[in-house]
Amino acid sequence: MAAHLTLGDRQYLQRLVKAEKSKAWIAKLMNRHRSTIYRELARNGDALGYHSDRADWLAKRRRRRCHRPQKLRDLDMRLYVNDRLRQAWSPDQIAGRMRVEFRREPQRRVSAQTIYTWIKRSAGRLGRWLRLANRKCKGAEKGSDYLSISGRPTIINARRRYGDWEGDTIQGQRKHSALVTLVERKSGLLRIGRITNLRSATAIDMAERCLVDLPKALRQSVTFDNGPEFAEHRQLTEKLGLAVYFAEPYKAWQRGSNENTNGLLRQYFPKGINFKRISHREIARVEKLLNERPRKRLGYRTPLEVLATRLCRN
Repeated sequence: MAAHLTLGDRQYLQRLVKAEKSKAWIAKLMNRHRSTIYRELARNGDALGYHSDRADWLAKRRRRRCHRPQKLRDLDMRLYVNDRLRQAWSPDQIAGRMRVEFRREPQRRVSAQTIYTWIKRSAGRLGRWLRLANRKCKGAEKGSDYLSISGRPTIINARRRYGDWEGDTIQGQRKHSALVTLVERKSGLLRIGRITNLRSATAIDMAERCLVDLPKALRQSVTFDNGPEFAEHRQLTEKLGLAVYFAEPYKAWQRGSNENTNGLLRQYFPKGINFKRISHREIARVEKLLNERPRKRLGYRTPLEVLATRLCRN
């Protein structure tokens, strides 16, 4: 179930509407279904146009006025749901069983989404019984300017130019240290930086340091993994002029160049390694080795040779 638009989403939408972008294009850029955008503009716009603050106020007022029956305020219903949650039933299983047991009593049935909402409002008391209660959600709130890979231009997808990068981290022992890895999509050039924590500010600062010395023509865009360590991505746009995109969660193939290179790096830095014990000199040595390794897709030239040819033409 899609989340409601936030005020930040509406502010971003307002800027796109003001720029006279089409609704279909806006939906793609915001990674929303086009009907969501159509409904939002129809319900919360007016004759003067679309204004985010007023739209957010209208949406919240409409939500407050929505009087759905609060079935779980009934003690018997609440006990039924809570008892099965403690038996490790999922909300979908509970809702489905209710439809079987109370086939002729619709007032005694609730949807799985209603149960999830009930769990959320229990301040953690009921959530611990869910099977995935301890799984941390991958990804982070990246703001209204979050750009999904689905909105990435064809010129990047087709590797028609230089300067488009893919980024990720290789985490070390107990996630106390990591490498920030950046791979140029067309040439395969690798840049690596060591960080001693996985805070977003640290990872983004290192990504900036890895790219800042490159010519502007080689700093077009970067597509990151959907991890929380890249939440502060705006810094790269503001300081380096990079367009930042994010791959979808658990779809590593959308950053295939980066994933393949990270696999090569594991030859030198196996899982469980403590990167705090690895010197910057050693990391630079491994980076050089990989940048001087011939690649089949490059006609057995090396990434450095390919980039050198490109720079000479300029």
